[in-house]
Amino acid sequence: MLEGVIIAVLVSMLMVLLRAIWGPSLFDRLLAMNHFGSIIVVLVALMGHAMETEFFIDVAITYALINFIGTIALLRYFQSKQNHEHTD
Repeated sequence: MLEGVIIAVLVSMLMVLLRAIWGPSLFDRLLAMNHFGSIIVVLVALMGHAMETEFFIDVAITYALINFIGTIALLRYFQSKQNHEHTD
């Protein structure tokens, strides 16, 4: 059962990665990479459950926070860059 869930998560990672490659806009690509990071958090938690250790939950939570902060920072950077281009 757990192996099937891990395979489904890996398939969804592939689909999101394809969306990040072929996304129509930069914001779609950034959000796809954020979703990819969220799927990695789920995969790390599943691997921790499969190995029966609680350490992976801490790693997953830390990665989720870094993923969230990084996505917000990139979105703000590209938004300010886009606003700067429109004022010139």
